[in-house]
Amino acid sequence: MSSPILTPQPARAGPRWWPPWATKVASLVAAGLVLGWGYAWGEPRLYRAGTTAGFWQGTVHGALMPASLPCLLAGKDVPIFTANNTGRTYKIGYVFGINFCGVVFFGLAFRPSRPKQCAAEAGEKP
Repeated sequence: MSSPILTPQPARAGPRWWPPWATKVASLVAAGLVLGWGYAWGEPRLYRAGTTAGFWQGTVHGALMPASLPCLLAGKDVPIFTANNTGRTYKIGYVFGINFCGVVFFGLAFRPSRPKQCAAEAGEKP
């Protein structure tokens, strides 16, 4: 009498109580809260009246600029750009900062909901 060969059964996905779009919305809200906290923490430290802002400070100002939207919508007048800067180098840093923030923020929104590796292991097309 031969013993039956035990083969692992594929795991069945149960009913989804959390839709994939909800994960993306939650990620965007979490990223917005982190950015808002970063802006609230950095504003008094990074927008000083007596200093000339250069490339690196422009990068930080640009990265924090999108985080100022909730404050602006709430009626608080917050700075998003400093007038006392080095000119072109500050503006280049500012643009880099805005783009970096956009990549991080929207990268969360457009990342795949399921890794391609898992799809390949399940025998599905990625």
